[in-house]
Amino acid sequence: MGNEKDLGHSHDSAPRNDAHGVSRRSFMKTLGLSAAGASIAGKATARPGGPASAAEGDEIPINGPGPVSVTLKVNGGEMKTSIEPATTLLETLRMNLGLTGAKEICDRGSCGGCSVMVDGKLTASCMMLAIDAIGSEITTVEGLAKGDRLDPVQEAFIKHDALQCGFCTPGFVVACRALLNENPKPTLDEIKHGISGNICRCGTYTNIFNACLEASGQAPILDGPVNG
Repeated sequence: MGNEKDLGHSHDSAPRNDAHGVSRRSFMKTLGLSAAGASIAGKATARPGGPASAAEGDEIPINGPGPVSVTLKVNGGEMKTSIEPATTLLETLRMNLGLTGAKEICDRGSCGGCSVMVDGKLTASCMMLAIDAIGSEITTVEGLAKGDRLDPVQEAFIKHDALQCGFCTPGFVVACRALLNENPKPTLDEIKHGISGNICRCGTYTNIFNACLEASGQAPILDGPVNG
């Protein structure tokens, strides 16, 4: 009786490349197993080990899970501390380095209260790991003044009373400074766009816009009469 053995067939009924004796199905199975093996090997290599150690055969250093020593460039100086690798830049600035100007408000990069500059770019420090900031120049609101001389943005915020509760103010000051560093004379619309990532729950926006205009050497906007 004819059977699969007689016909030289297995239960794999997929088309076979007779020239090489490899079916399309067996090829796909092999490909899948190879991919899975590569994935597992990759995860094994990336598994956290001891502090600042390197995986065997891998030159990429692995930090943690325990505290590691880091040096950050903050406000023109170097500051050393020890942090767990998952520590955010905001937590490191406030809890480890004593720089409490940046505020934790939303803790999800939506309000701008934690704004700092990293290499001159406005950055939500609650959304950045401190170890990712190693080697970068970090500027907080504490680093804007030069000795006893306030930054023009800070002076303008005082002049225009651009705050109410003040909790969001450091973030706005840093955001305005970052904007003026890139665009020294922004229009009102450019100011609104430039600091749109910062939220003032007290609603002092008009005064903040005026402060930014003043700091850029431009005339502030004026409120119209209440009754027209």
